[in-house]
Amino acid sequence: QVQLVESGGGLVQPGGSLRLSCAASGSIFRSSAMGWYRQAAGKERELVAVIRSSRNRYYAGSVKGRFTISRDNAKDTVYLQMNRLKPVYTAVYFCNADGPWVLWGQGTQVTVSS
Repeated sequence: QVQLVESGGGLVQPGGSLRLSCAASGSIFRSSAMGWYRQAAGKERELVAVIRSSRNRYYAGSVKGRFTISRDNAKDTVYLQMNRLKPVYTAVYFCNADGPWVLWGQGTQVTVSS
């Protein structure tokens, strides 16, 4: 069974940094675009960033210049480095694989607060 497992969320002060990780089991990783989405309380889920390759990345305008998405195909893992965090970024962050199947992780809470 293919699964996505996120880690790395937590509580951080405004201006701080966090790195999220998403490990994929199974064989879909290398044939999938990998993305991060987030859902704040009372709001719809929104796209944060997507990576197909090191030359093919997309960022939502609200995080461009602050977040970096990367992938390690040898480890079947995608990362989201989040810098200069703001309270408005507080949300549950979900990993997504868009390939032979569309898969979602269980989500990891990121709280930006002083």
